[in-house]
Amino acid sequence: MTGNIATIGYGLATLGPAIGIGLLVAKTQESVARQPEVKNTLFINMILAIAFVEALGLMGLVAGLMFK
Repeated sequence: MTGNIATIGYGLATLGPAIGIGLLVAKTQESVARQPEVKNTLFINMILAIAFVEALGLMGLVAGLMFK
């Protein structure tokens, strides 16, 4: 891909991690509302999961730039 088409592809590639992080945070908040006593454990797990999802998005971006 070249030019503007590649840029659109990179932009669309960020939608997956953004949706994933949004779902993770929403479900964590829902779980905290149901069981407030496990807030700290859920927060740690949420941050770890966000890091994994974001890492996949960054790997996709790097791969796209490498094969440009």
